[in-house]
Amino acid sequence: MGGPTIEERAAKIASEPTGDFYYGRRYFVEKTRFWGYLREPRQDWNRAKLVMMREDKKRVPDRFHEDGPPGQRYAQDNNFEYRIRGNYTGREVYDPNSNQFLPEFMLSSYELLDQRPGWLFKPSDRYNRFRITLLPR
Repeated sequence: MGGPTIEERAAKIASEPTGDFYYGRRYFVEKTRFWGYLREPRQDWNRAKLVMMREDKKRVPDRFHEDGPPGQRYAQDNNFEYRIRGNYTGREVYDPNSNQFLPEFMLSSYELLDQRPGWLFKPSDRYNRFRITLLPR
């Protein structure tokens, strides 16, 4: 997946601004409905949570048709990094295609930070759009 060295990533996280928001990384796997991973500022990605997004207040940034034109398809933003605002609802939601109960997050706003942030959990990460391969360790 490319990206920074472990040391560069650690330094970037250590110097992040903090506030009332989360850092989010879109993670798309065919036929699943989870959105991706969220973590608190200055927290390592290994502590991130895979979440289901609730869109009552704001729709997720990749809310396009699954068969849309290139650049305007559902999940076209896989591995993009965002600043995400909102809150955990306290509910767990079932994603039948991944067979997981995941925390539900009520999205209120987002800001795109990086379209090519590189690896997520470790430099040897391998992405497969047909099965879950990116898990925190």
